[in-house]
Amino acid sequence: MPTYTVTYSNTKLNSAQMEGIAQAITKTHNECTGANTYFAQVIFQETPNGKHFMGGKPVQDSQIFLHGQIRAGRPPELKEKLILAMREALIKSSGLSKDQIWIYIVDLVPAQMIEYGEILPLSGKENEWFASLSADLQAKLKALEK
Repeated sequence: MPTYTVTYSNTKLNSAQMEGIAQAITKTHNECTGANTYFAQVIFQETPNGKHFMGGKPVQDSQIFLHGQIRAGRPPELKEKLILAMREALIKSSGLSKDQIWIYIVDLVPAQMIEYGEILPLSGKENEWFASLSADLQAKLKALEK
């Protein structure tokens, strides 16, 4: 359900850092929202040098921008907890300072999303949704939880 795109500029992230960031984002989303970890998707995109601007000028220092798309329906307090925990996870995993981290969380209506071939449930209805899936898909998703 959540898709997090990590765009980074003027820095290099190695495979271990990417895996650490992906695990931290997944764990944080799970702990804050209760959503199963198999829903969390993390995509990395490196911005080529000279292709990131602020104020009309090329950005010179390292930056990480996390754009998270999550299901709508969660209270503001939970989203604040989520975004602050994501910031700490990115700082720890990347070594950058908090002023080099940008995070935007966007709510999406579950009825307008399909994952694993099915329209997504409202928050709190994940178990019913999961039970409606084929046995093969359930087994695949359970394996991702480990």
